[in-house]
Amino acid sequence: MCLGVSLNIFITGMTGFVGRAIAEEAQFRGLFVTGQAVHQMHEHFPTTLMSVNSDSNWSECLEHVDCVIHCAAHVHQMNDLDGSNFYREVNTFGTLNLAKQAAIVGVKRFVFVSSIKVNGEYTLPNQPYVEDVDSKPTDPYGISKYEAEQGLMALAKETSMEVVIIRPPLIYGPGVKANFLSMMNWIYKEKPLPLGAIKNQRSLIFVNNLVDFIFKAISDPKAANQTFLVSDDHDVSVTQLLKEIAITMNKCPMLIPIPQLWISALLRLLGKSHIDKKLTGSLQLDVTKAKCLLDWKPKYAFHEGIRLTVEHYLVQKEENKQK
Repeated sequence: MCLGVSLNIFITGMTGFVGRAIAEEAQFRGLFVTGQAVHQMHEHFPTTLMSVNSDSNWSECLEHVDCVIHCAAHVHQMNDLDGSNFYREVNTFGTLNLAKQAAIVGVKRFVFVSSIKVNGEYTLPNQPYVEDVDSKPTDPYGISKYEAEQGLMALAKETSMEVVIIRPPLIYGPGVKANFLSMMNWIYKEKPLPLGAIKNQRSLIFVNNLVDFIFKAISDPKAANQTFLVSDDHDVSVTQLLKEIAITMNKCPMLIPIPQLWISALLRLLGKSHIDKKLTGSLQLDVTKAKCLLDWKPKYAFHEGIRLTVEHYLVQKEENKQK
């Protein structure tokens, strides 16, 4: 598949964190962009408001579309009571419903933004994840993404539509929300944190690096029907990440060096083992396949990604103060 100026791209989840970044890059490249969102229209691109599920009718959205980039998903929420069935309805059945309709109307390539949770929640020392999955995930979100991947690859064998699956780790960048935003808030307020001696290793990806890889996946013939892990290719501990944010903010990091084993033991006693894994566990990705098969490397270094993320955060803080 050749990426040309006449390429028509359809993005699901276009008003989300990743979808917005993809749409902006597509416009910069001179491509025609349309998309889907659930709650609000995109201010610059034609947007269809509709849900992603097993019954969604995508016929009008997919007219003249060459490539679908599927970002929309039901993601983890701490007090999510929907259960595994809703994850499957959106992330599995909704994805496959869209993909089947795309194949029928002649879409050339379907890019699926999956998740590293398909591989698992954490890695052992010096054993980063690769594209092969050793065992089916047990987490409802991971299961729903895994089953979508399996269905997409089966569809690729049955039709002429090419599929590319991308599994990113934690994505950060300007406008990031959730846990990454919480970390920046802690550092900005110079709150003391007992995280000064964490020696884990975590892979992250700057949103613009992910977007850059997505466009590589659209255009490169070698990406057809392949699965890729992607990251900044620069793993850091939670302690190093917090220090990097603090340095960039010109703040003094209040990181108390409590031994990692003490933190883990306390969290387990409190019944918070899942938090322990996120704070002290490692989650590393081997991105060799992406670099070698597609001759790709992250466009932005980790330090640059953090700088751009923090600068945007500080600008937003100033704007909010003036309101």
